[in-house]
Amino acid sequence: MKSARAAVALLLSVAAIAASKAPVKPKKSPLTADQRAAQSIMKSMSLRDRVAQLIVATCYGDAPATKSQEYQKYRHWVRDLRIGGFIVANRVDHGAIRNAEPHAMALFLNQMQKMSKTPLLVAADFERGASMRVTGGAQFPYNMAYGAGRDLDAVKYEGLATAREARAIGVHWIFAPVADVNNNPENPVINTRSFGESAEDVAQNVAAYIDGAHSDPKNRVLVTAKHFPGHGDTDTDSHMALAKVTANKERLETLEFTPFRAAIAHGVDSIMTAHLSVPALEPDEIPATVSSKVLTGVLRDELKFQNIIVTDAMDMQGLAQMFHQGEAAVRALEAGADVLLMPLNPETVIHAVVAAIEDGRLKRARIEESVMRVLEAKVRVGINKKKLVDLDEISDAFDSQEDVAHAQQASDRAVTLVRNDHDILPLAASAQSCLVVVVERRTSTAGTRMIDAFRRFSPKSQIAILDASMNAAALAAVVGDTSKCSAIVVAAFATVAAYRGGMGLNGELTPFIAKLTEGSVPVAIVAMGSPYLLSAFPKTAAYLATFSSTPPSEVSAVNALFGEIPTAGRMPVTIPGFAKLGDGIQLPARSR
Repeated sequence: MKSARAAVALLLSVAAIAASKAPVKPKKSPLTADQRAAQSIMKSMSLRDRVAQLIVATCYGDAPATKSQEYQKYRHWVRDLRIGGFIVANRVDHGAIRNAEPHAMALFLNQMQKMSKTPLLVAADFERGASMRVTGGAQFPYNMAYGAGRDLDAVKYEGLATAREARAIGVHWIFAPVADVNNNPENPVINTRSFGESAEDVAQNVAAYIDGAHSDPKNRVLVTAKHFPGHGDTDTDSHMALAKVTANKERLETLEFTPFRAAIAHGVDSIMTAHLSVPALEPDEIPATVSSKVLTGVLRDELKFQNIIVTDAMDMQGLAQMFHQGEAAVRALEAGADVLLMPLNPETVIHAVVAAIEDGRLKRARIEESVMRVLEAKVRVGINKKKLVDLDEISDAFDSQEDVAHAQQASDRAVTLVRNDHDILPLAASAQSCLVVVVERRTSTAGTRMIDAFRRFSPKSQIAILDASMNAAALAAVVGDTSKCSAIVVAAFATVAAYRGGMGLNGELTPFIAKLTEGSVPVAIVAMGSPYLLSAFPKTAAYLATFSSTPPSEVSAVNALFGEIPTAGRMPVTIPGFAKLGDGIQLPARSR
């Protein structure tokens, strides 16, 4: 009897142990209302339609004629292919970027929305407000200017204003803020698009932007932190070739990932991948965009990001030179991406992805996860209920004097004085200061506001405009005799742009300006864009940085030169051998 009882007890004990070790499946969280709505939309979609929802194709912000080939192409993409959305890009005419007219852009997007079965998600690179892609609206400065100004409330306001402008013209998805930490002075494609080189400072600005963009419930937008796992420590433009970050995992954790962690903590809606190689995360020399170790292993599993992963543009050479577009798309989805951005031929990509699913290379469940994220995002911004915009309301959204004032204030706060030998700044309005404006192209309108502002202070000033197409003799002839100048101000416009490949001054501009700094007349250089130009001009008497080339920054620069506003900015980056992070000579405004 005792042995029988012992046997029963033993069996019960074994069963209890087994039960305690049995895996307990976690209960699935109930679906949210947005997820239920997204699931309902997806149920009626074919496999091909579901794949098409992952495509965000390129359009331009104008309204082509309905009988034009261009319009027919867009209609095919929307009506027949049923793509998920558009990104609005700028046209480039003879090297000059042409911004969209907001009413024409909204009209075209309304036309596309009317013919779409599922509402289109429309994106744009509004990194410095809608004015980056659209005419009109407040011209907010580049991110690095905010890094110099150190005013998080100003960053929040930019996010809020951008959300309102975006929704007014039919844009729901803002590809901002830039979360890259620009700690490489040779970076040709991030540079002033970054808030700076301090990971913590960048993280705070990224968080502030997200909070601001999400603060108006009437103008809900999706925001994007980019470019994961971090494009700041590169010297290659990924539009042109595969860039590489050689930092070890520990450095990536403490520097590159910091702003992305902040973005995730503040509810960022999406994260954009970078077409760069990161050996510490992925030993194969392939772009992060197609690496499951980076997108799934790090971004999903380690950083716990559960919202949309969007690729950078799939026509960029950092990706396109390695894989044809169908293969690149399949690899990106395998790696964990949700949205395929700007494929050259959406139809080819859809065919390739559907074939990969039918062949068993891609699992249908992997695709459906991404489709759910996309559809849920559409529901979240409300375009399933209202997908058209009111053209009559656009002018009011783009004519906000409050926004204009905030943009000017942010530009003013950014002005940073790095050097001021013999106190040549501020300039005396009565003196005969001379202005040399250096632009990148002869057709550029950069410097127009600066020249007008300079003439208001010094009406008889000698003013010259130089560009990279001029040889040394032409440069000297245009500048003329400077011996009577009390000081020479050189305003150098060096702006960051895709496919540029570098951030220095081109042609014979650098040696010509260097020669000016070696003369008897003191030279003050104003960096209208990249602050790293100082490295090329060690003998300049004064050095002022605006970190931005927008017209408000031109006005800020002149006002600072003549002491109308204080120089209160602090360096958000290091200029090797010349300025440290946090440097800045604080000059008060001239008393009147």
